[in-house]
Amino acid sequence: MTKEENEKRVTYLKNIVLNMPEKPGSYQFYDSEGTIIYVGKAKKLKSRVSTYFHKEVDRFKTKVLVSKIHNISYTVVNTEEDALLLENSLIKKYNPKYNVLLKDGKTYPSICVTNEYFPRIFKTRTINKKFGTYYGPYPHITSMYAVLDIIKKVYKPRTCRFPITREGVLQGKYKACLEYHIHNCGAPCINKQSYEDYQENIRQAREILKGNTRKVEEFLYHLMQKNAELLKFEVAEKYKKKYLLLNDFVAKSEVVSHTIDDVDVFTITDDDNHKNAYINFIHVKNGTINQSFTFEYKRKLDETDEELLITAIPDIRQRFHSQAKEIIVPFEMEWKIKNAEFFVPQRGDKHHLLELSEMNGKQYKFDRLKQAEKLNPEQKQTRLMTQLKKALKLDKLPYHIECFDNSNISGSDAVAGCIVYKGMKPSRKDYRKYNIKTVVGPDDYASMQEVVRRRYTRMVEEKTPLPDLIITDGGKGQMDVVRQVIEGELHLNIPIAGLAKNDRHRTNELLYGWPPQVIGIKTDSELFRVLTQIQDEVHRYAITFHRDKRSKHALHSELDDIKGFGPKSKELILKKLKTVKSIKEADIQKLTSILGPSKAEILYHHFHE
Repeated sequence: MTKEENEKRVTYLKNIVLNMPEKPGSYQFYDSEGTIIYVGKAKKLKSRVSTYFHKEVDRFKTKVLVSKIHNISYTVVNTEEDALLLENSLIKKYNPKYNVLLKDGKTYPSICVTNEYFPRIFKTRTINKKFGTYYGPYPHITSMYAVLDIIKKVYKPRTCRFPITREGVLQGKYKACLEYHIHNCGAPCINKQSYEDYQENIRQAREILKGNTRKVEEFLYHLMQKNAELLKFEVAEKYKKKYLLLNDFVAKSEVVSHTIDDVDVFTITDDDNHKNAYINFIHVKNGTINQSFTFEYKRKLDETDEELLITAIPDIRQRFHSQAKEIIVPFEMEWKIKNAEFFVPQRGDKHHLLELSEMNGKQYKFDRLKQAEKLNPEQKQTRLMTQLKKALKLDKLPYHIECFDNSNISGSDAVAGCIVYKGMKPSRKDYRKYNIKTVVGPDDYASMQEVVRRRYTRMVEEKTPLPDLIITDGGKGQMDVVRQVIEGELHLNIPIAGLAKNDRHRTNELLYGWPPQVIGIKTDSELFRVLTQIQDEVHRYAITFHRDKRSKHALHSELDDIKGFGPKSKELILKKLKTVKSIKEADIQKLTSILGPSKAEILYHHFHE
């Protein structure tokens, strides 16, 4: 590989990393032949993967790995625990060259509830569904032991391995063991605990393993409080630790579930123009995700989501040699497929898988959009302007936007600022500052009208292009006074919007129309963030101008008003005599010795005429 080719490869990989989200997930590195050579996990994908491409990376093995990477893919999940599980399953499936495999083929442990007459509950790494029901797996071993310990303390399931039967209990074949005498078991084997009571305990223990822990939490909390009242603080502290561990524990995971054997998951996400669609595919085998990819399909005949999905599913299944009999999809399908059934889950583990697939499809769409906008920045600006045009129902794209704000303290040193955005970016050379001339006292509405009147009267006289949209820093009142000038006095047709703030002084509403109505733009959207930036920018610009003016006003002295007496002379006389009072009291000889005859005469006559 030449130096130019290697630089092109690294640039391509860094571009992928730049568009990664700061979310938990698993990432995969591919070599030049498309083979997975490394699988990793991350709490924050972008931060973790970017470390491979830092210049300060000095480990030889890492440098060798990076030199082999030609492509990167990743799968987003909801939690760090799921990232661990996904990494584990992908390593087992692909056996990547640069991964350290788990010793002895070990995997994360699960908890088994056996199918015996008196079920046992224990941890295991071997899954045999004929033997019992399995919960997990648990990448955080501490959490697993905490749950087992809680179940043991609260429900006391038997720990012996005797093949206890109903007949044996009735015939008195068994004897109580030490666990009964130390109160760790209810001894159902000798009928000290009834079969019904034991089964009820196991049922409640299953609820804990399923994640339905509220009742158990309440029980532990009660024990904690009771022991605290009895002044048994050490015992209460133990129950508190169990309660907090159980409270933090999450028994369910959408990445792995032993109840799911062999299924395909498909979701479809459309782009903003409805020209392309992103179809995410997840394959689950033996309860673990072992494949997750997103494919881009172009619409040729304006196909519906269902038509595109039914076309893509056989193609993707053939590509990955999937023989799954069940296919999870986001909506009902009229079409059928050979040797498989479509299923739309509404809840449970399969619904979690559907949500996970949708999340990855949306993330892929977002990444593609960011990559395209980096290559062509104008695309992002056009997209945002199109969104704003659609939201306000404007006749044309709001390329030229102007925003106003006033600033004063009790009416003194009143000023205003006008900022200009072109193509959703600040055009600072077009910013303007205004000293309020006709308004006396703190009247924001009158000040706004003065500035707007002066601004657009001049633009009309000079035949300067008018803005496509005016945004006021305020709600209905500010919009109304601006409208009175624009439409009532100047007879101009310029759309006027307003940005209103809540009680916490945060922008939370975009207003438009007359009477003004709240426009339905999500406050966490990219467009609303740009509008908030416009409001913050005009506020910053106006208040900075106001501070500068106040500073100059505070430093003003009577010497500044003397004609023919410049800054250098002022600096020289103040350096010698310190105050204006001392200057007034000085005679002509004193002033001449400091300034010379010409400047001394000007200064002396000013104070003694």
